[in-house]
Amino acid sequence: MKSQLRVICALSLLCLSSVAAAIDYRSVDVPAAILYDAPSQKGKKLYLIKAQTPVEVVVRLEGWFKIRDAEGTLAWIEARNVSEKRTLVVTAARGEIRQSDKPEAPVVLQVDKSVGLEFVEAASSGWAKVRHRDGVSGYIRSTQVWGL
Repeated sequence: MKSQLRVICALSLLCLSSVAAAIDYRSVDVPAAILYDAPSQKGKKLYLIKAQTPVEVVVRLEGWFKIRDAEGTLAWIEARNVSEKRTLVVTAARGEIRQSDKPEAPVVLQVDKSVGLEFVEAASSGWAKVRHRDGVSGYIRSTQVWGL
């Protein structure tokens, strides 16, 4: 009985840690936001990040988010400059947006590296439905983008 209780407790902790470790992707919601080395406007200004750039929220602290960008850089941003809207950025040399979530589907648009896309919804395994700023919608392989 005691060993069963230990197993149940261990499994419960494992489940809780999985929920707590869920990745939180968002996007920058202002034309340009300043990234800092500390959660304060008195911190060192590192660089600007443009609107619609996808970011991963790593830490939350009283009006500030510590974020990671597609290159893996960590910095602090004021939480008010970040939206729950999700965007993706193309990381492949050439991203292919297809008509459906099948590798043989026709390509409706090719996009260059670093182009931002609006995340519409998750599709079948390994694919995401996206929308380009020109209005073209389709499906892209998850290996060609960051922000999923």
